[in-house]
Amino acid sequence: MEEKKLDLNSIIGFVLIFGILIWIMYQNQPSDKEIAAEKAKKELVAKQEAQAKADKTKTTALPVATATPGDTVQLAQLQKTLGGFAYSATLPSAKESFTTIENEKLKLKIANKGGYIVEATLKGFERFKKDSKQLVELIKDNNSNLNIQLQTADNRTLNSKDLFFEPTLAKVGADQVLTMRLKAGANEFLEYKYILKPNDYLVGFDVRSQGLNKVLNSAKPLDLQWDLKTYRNEKSVSYENRYAEIYYEHEDGKINYAGLGKHEEETVEKVSFIAYKQHFFTSILVTDKPFSVSKLESINLVNDEKIDTVFTKQFKANVPLAFSNGEIDYKMQWYFGPADYKILKSYDKNFQKIIPLGWGIFGWINRLIFIPLFGFLSSTIGLSLGIAIIIFTIIIKLAMSPITYKSFLSQAKMKVLRPEITELGEKFKKDPMKKQQETMKLYNKAGVNPMAGCIPALIQLPFMYASFQFFPSAFELRQKGFLWADDLSSFDSIAKLPFNIPLYGDHISLFPILAAIAIFFYMKMTSGDQQMAAPQQEGMPDMAKMMKIMIYVSPLMMLIFFNSYGAGLSLYNFISNLITIGIMFVIKNYIVDSDKIHAQIQENKLKEPKKQSKFQQRLQEMMEQQEAAKAQNKKK
Repeated sequence: MEEKKLDLNSIIGFVLIFGILIWIMYQNQPSDKEIAAEKAKKELVAKQEAQAKADKTKTTALPVATATPGDTVQLAQLQKTLGGFAYSATLPSAKESFTTIENEKLKLKIANKGGYIVEATLKGFERFKKDSKQLVELIKDNNSNLNIQLQTADNRTLNSKDLFFEPTLAKVGADQVLTMRLKAGANEFLEYKYILKPNDYLVGFDVRSQGLNKVLNSAKPLDLQWDLKTYRNEKSVSYENRYAEIYYEHEDGKINYAGLGKHEEETVEKVSFIAYKQHFFTSILVTDKPFSVSKLESINLVNDEKIDTVFTKQFKANVPLAFSNGEIDYKMQWYFGPADYKILKSYDKNFQKIIPLGWGIFGWINRLIFIPLFGFLSSTIGLSLGIAIIIFTIIIKLAMSPITYKSFLSQAKMKVLRPEITELGEKFKKDPMKKQQETMKLYNKAGVNPMAGCIPALIQLPFMYASFQFFPSAFELRQKGFLWADDLSSFDSIAKLPFNIPLYGDHISLFPILAAIAIFFYMKMTSGDQQMAAPQQEGMPDMAKMMKIMIYVSPLMMLIFFNSYGAGLSLYNFISNLITIGIMFVIKNYIVDSDKIHAQIQENKLKEPKKQSKFQQRLQEMMEQQEAAKAQNKKK
C-alpha cells in the first residue's frame, strides 16, 4: 500500500501552532528602556536598604513638650502643617522606634512612624537553598507600607504613614495586644490594634477612631492604601512570578484575581478580603465590613530573570473606610503565612480558594481526590515526597485502568471490523452518505460502539489537567528533595548550559527528559493500533497523519515547556506514562484476545441487531434527511 504523505494543510497547521507558541513566549520580552528603568529601581532599593540600616542604629526624636501640649510654642508651629495631629508629634513616642510582637510562627515589627508592620518574618520557613539560613521575610526593608489619607476638617490632606503613633503593649490572657494611637488630643485618636494569638498566622487588626468627628472631614470615606513589593523566595524567580497575583473575595463569596499581565488594574465592589499571593506564601487583609469599592493594581517586576532577581510583583490596593456616626470602626485581620491549602482552609474564611486548583471538574478532582490522597501519603504515612508521588501516581493509574481497558477493547473491536469498513468504503466510494449509513448499520449489527474508544480517553483528560494544577500548588513539595532533584517544587537541573536556548532555558532538567522518552514510547505503542482501528472517514481529518506527527511533537513539547517546571509534575508524568505502557502491554498480550473478539462479533451478526440508541437514531434520521434532500436537488 502506498504510504500517505503529509498534506500542505497539516504542515501549515503545525507551523502556525509553533509560531503562536513562540510569539506568546517572546511578547513579554523587556525593551531596553524597561531594563534600564529596572536597574535604576535596584539602585534606589539599595540606597533605601542602606538608609534603613543606618536608621536602625540611631533614633531621631522631635522635641518633647515640657508644658501642656496645647500651650507650647512647638505645638503651635506644628499645627500649621499637621493641624490637630500636631499633638502626636510632641509626645515622647514621636521618634523612629519599633515594637516587636511574636509567637511560635510569626515575628512582627511595628514602627511608631506610620503605626504599620515594617517586618513580617515566618519562623518555620527558609528562602531557596542558596540562602538556606535566611528565613522567609514577607515584609522588610521598606517593601511595604500601610497608609490612611486623612482629610481634615480644615482642608488638609495628611498621610498616616508620615505621622507618629504612640504604642502600648499589653498581655490579654495568652494574646499579645499592641495598640498604636495617632493622637489629636488626650482622648482623640486614630487607633490601630494588633492582636497576636499563640501559634497562629492570623493577626487581629482593628482600625477605629475616637473623638475625631471635629478633626476629620467625615463627608466622604478615608482611603486606606496597602502596598507590597513581593520578595523572591524560591529557586526560580520566573516560575515563582508565574504564580504571584492578587486574589480577592467579593459579592458574598466570589473569588477572582486581577490577572498576570505586565500591568493589571481592577475596580471591584463589596470586597471582603484582598490576598497578595506569592507562589508558596501570601499576605491577606480581611475585613468584617466589605469595602464598598476597591481599586487593585498589579505590576510585573520580572522582565529579565537574569537581572530582576530580587522582586516578583508590585501589588497595590486602595480601599475606602466609611464613617459611622462620624467615626471609623473596622475589625480586620492580617494573614502572613504559607499558601498551603490545608492551613488556609482551617481558618474557614475561603482563604483556600486563592490556591489555583482549576475550575469546575478539575477543581473538584483536586479538592476531593488529589489533595486528600496525597496528604494521606505524605503526612499520615510519612513517606518521602518523591516516593509519595510515585505511589500516588500508581494508585491513580490503577484506578483508571478499567477505563484504559475499555478504550483498548474498543480499538481491538474496530480493528477486527476494519476490512469490512474498508470494503464498504470501496463499494460506496461515490456516495459518502450511503457509506456512512452502511457503516453505522455494520456497527449496530456487530454490537460495536465507535464512540466507546473516545469516551474513556475523554474521562482521563480532566485528571491529566487537574495534575497540571495540583503539583505547582502543592506546598508539601517545597524544598523537598528526591534523587538528584534538590527541590521538587522547582526544576531538577543536572547541568548548567553556557548559553540560553530560546523557549528551553539555560539548564537541563532530567525528569522532563525521562517523561518525554516515556511519552514517545507510549504513543509509538498505541498509534499503530489506533490507525488500524479507525479508518479515515470522508470529510474528516486524517488521524493517521496526525498521530505520526504527535509521536514526535508531544515529547518535544514536554522537553521545552517542562524544563523549567517543578520536578514533582515531571516525575508524575514520567511515572504515569511508564505505568500506562505497562498496563497497555498486559492488556494487549494477556487480557484482550483478538480471536475471541472476532468470534464474538461474528456471533453478534447472526443475532437480531440491537436497538439503536437515541443518538444513533437521530444520526440515522439526519443522514436519511440529507439523502432525501440530495435526491430532491438532483430532480430539480
